[in-house]
Amino acid sequence: MRINKYLAECGLASRRKCEEYVINGEVKVNGEVVTDLSTQVSYSDTVTVSGKKVSPVSKHVYLILNKPKGCVTTVSDDRGRKTVIDIVKADYPDTRLFPVGRLDYDTEGLLILTTDGDLCNRLTHPSSEIEKMYVAKIEGTVSENDLAKVRKGVEIDGRMTGKSRARLIAYDNKTNISTVEITIKEGMNREVRRIFESIGKNVAFLKRVAIGDLRLRGVDRGSYRKLTKEEVEYLKNL
Repeated sequence: MRINKYLAECGLASRRKCEEYVINGEVKVNGEVVTDLSTQVSYSDTVTVSGKKVSPVSKHVYLILNKPKGCVTTVSDDRGRKTVIDIVKADYPDTRLFPVGRLDYDTEGLLILTTDGDLCNRLTHPSSEIEKMYVAKIEGTVSENDLAKVRKGVEIDGRMTGKSRARLIAYDNKTNISTVEITIKEGMNREVRRIFESIGKNVAFLKRVAIGDLRLRGVDRGSYRKLTKEEVEYLKNL
C-alpha cells in the first residue's frame, strides 16, 4: 500500500498529516529515508517515523467526545493549554488518538477521536460534504431575512460559503439572545461564527450537536464514550 495509507493505519495521524512526515524526510523504510509519496510499503517492511518504529493498529479505537470550551482540538499544544487528548489520556495513555476535524477553543460539542487515519481522511476531505449541525446563541434578534442570507451563503475572505440550513429555535426577551440551529457542509476555520459576523451578529455560544446522523445525546460536557459498532459502520459508509 502507499506509504501515507500505511502510516495512517499505524494510527499516526490522518493521511494528509502523514504525507507531511514523508515530505519532511521523517520516514524511513527498511533504514532508508523515503520522501516519495508514491512509495509502496508492505506489512513485512520496517517503518520508522522520527526514529520510532510504527506498525499498523490491529484494532482501532473510536470515541465520541463532548468537547468543553477552553481546550484545543490538537494532540499537543506548545502554549501549555489543555487539549482534547488530555481528557481521554487516563484511559488511553499509550494510544495514538487524534481528533477528526476541529472545533475552536471556545466552541463546545461533538468531536470524534480515533486511531483510524483512513476514516479521518475520508470524513475531513473537502469532497465528503458531510453535514455538521450546530446550535448557536446569538446576541440580539435574528430575523427571517438574516436567516435567508445565511442559507444562501455569505462572503468570507473573498469567497462564498456554501448553502446551509438555518432556523430560529427561540428568542429570550430577558437576555436578548436568539437560539439558532445551523447545518453546514464545509469546515472553514471558525465558519459558523464568521457567517454570523458577516451579517452583523455576534455568536455568544456555539455547540456542535451532530455530524451526519451521529448525535451527541447521552454524553456530558467534558466526557466521552466509545462509538457503537453500528455508529462506526455508519461513519465508514458516509
